[in-house]
Amino acid sequence: MKDSPLYYSIGALLYCPANNKSIAGSIINNRFGSRFSLALCLEDTINDNFVLQAEQILFSSLQKIRHALSETSFYLPKIFIRIRNKEQMQRLYSMSGELSSLITGFIIPKFSLENADDFIQTILEINETARRPVYMMPIYESPSIIDLRKRYDILYGLKEKLDSIRELILNIRVGGNDLCHVFGYRRHADESIHKIPPIAQIFSDINTVYGLDYVISGPVWEYFNGPNWEQGLRNEISEDILCGFTGKTVIHPRQIPIVNESYSITAADFESAKAILNWKKETPSFVSSDPGKERMNEYKTHTNWARKILFLADCYGIRQEKP
Repeated sequence: MKDSPLYYSIGALLYCPANNKSIAGSIINNRFGSRFSLALCLEDTINDNFVLQAEQILFSSLQKIRHALSETSFYLPKIFIRIRNKEQMQRLYSMSGELSSLITGFIIPKFSLENADDFIQTILEINETARRPVYMMPIYESPSIIDLRKRYDILYGLKEKLDSIRELILNIRVGGNDLCHVFGYRRHADESIHKIPPIAQIFSDINTVYGLDYVISGPVWEYFNGPNWEQGLRNEISEDILCGFTGKTVIHPRQIPIVNESYSITAADFESAKAILNWKKETPSFVSSDPGKERMNEYKTHTNWARKILFLADCYGIRQEKP
């Protein structure tokens, strides 16, 4: 498993079309709070005929943010660019100059065996000249992983490729809506994507293959208003967590605090995690009740869980359980 809070810190990843001219002002004026990451999208959210214009607006936004940072203080999220292809990825980074200091990394849509080598080579070339690490977050949403006869070979084949740059992969991301689109599915605000068997099985296979070595983020939630949207989001995040996901793609600022609250750690889990990791190795027993006297803690069984809990507590804080 990942051994640094950095990989758990992406949290609520707010998707925004790169041609949104108001995004810089929102960041500078702290309109979205102080715990989220930002994805500036040049792919599906942009008309094919307006990509170059969107790129110009993206650089203008970064320039405004960089200028404001020299004059005032505000929360600067991790900023990622969702690109269309390796050529765009290389070109944008080469053009970014001093603005590159604001770019945490690139999001790779429809990551597949056909494009993996090109993207991996490009991120390596970028990092050869970068002043600090530039990360990559591939999205698993290609229809190719639907075919059960090929899925395992594809997932393990892609993992072998990513393992060569493991430290540069902040998250594995899943494209819930893209996969649902293939089947013609769309969940309502009171329905969880984990209740759709074909999609849930794909997610389970991704977690089985990648979960030991990578942090995997939960699918997008597209509701931000109307009946049940907030409770529906909370319910799906609860199932995300149980299924092995950390963090979530969001499409509206109203979703951010819900994601952050949902990933905060209960005081009981935090105390148990500390107790497990501080276990005295010379004691004859490696099992005992937790500090709250409610459940069993076992050193050899719960150590990986405990490490993850402390990373999450570092990123999202600790909440008191409601009576």
